[in-house]
Amino acid sequence: MKPVISPEYAAMNRQLHDDKPEYGVGAAKDAASVVKLARSAGYTVVLDYGCGKGALKPAVLALAPELTVLEFDPAVPGKDALPTQAVHLVAALDVMEHIEPEYLDGVLQTMCDLKPHGVVLKIALIPANKTLPDGRNAHLIVEAADWWKARLEHFFKPFTTQDLKTHFLFYGTPFKV
Repeated sequence: MKPVISPEYAAMNRQLHDDKPEYGVGAAKDAASVVKLARSAGYTVVLDYGCGKGALKPAVLALAPELTVLEFDPAVPGKDALPTQAVHLVAALDVMEHIEPEYLDGVLQTMCDLKPHGVVLKIALIPANKTLPDGRNAHLIVEAADWWKARLEHFFKPFTTQDLKTHFLFYGTPFKV
C-alpha cells in the first residue's frame, strides 16, 4: 500500500478532531444518498473512507440496518487500519479535498486496491471555513470539477458525475489493475 498521509498531517488532523467537535461529522447528511446507491446496486458492505468521527455509520444503519458499514481514517486512532474483508462501495464524502496533494494518487490507488464494485466521492470545490493548526486552509486541494474528473478518471470509470458549484459528485467503478 502506498502512503496515504504524512505523520505530521495525521497529527494535525487528530488535533482538529480533538479540539473541534464539529470537525469530521458532516457525512451523516449524505446517509440517505449512500443507502439509496447501495440498495440500488445491491451493495451490502460500505467503507466510509476518511470517516472522521464516524457520523456516517449510525446515520446509514438507522436507515438501512441490513448494511454493514466499515470505517477507515488514517488520522483517527482505532480507525486507522484498512478493512480486510470485501468492500462493495467506498464512500469518501468531503474527504478528497483534505488529502495532501502529494498523497492523492496513493489514496486513489488504495481505494482501487480494495477492489470495491463502486466508489462515491463528494468533493468540496471551495476553501474550507476551518484552518489547520499550521495556518493552512483545511481544504488542501481546491480545484474545479473538471480537474477532479480528469484526475479521477485515471483510477475510476465514471458512471455519473455532477458539478454542484461548491461540490463535485462522482460515482464510478475502479479500473481493475
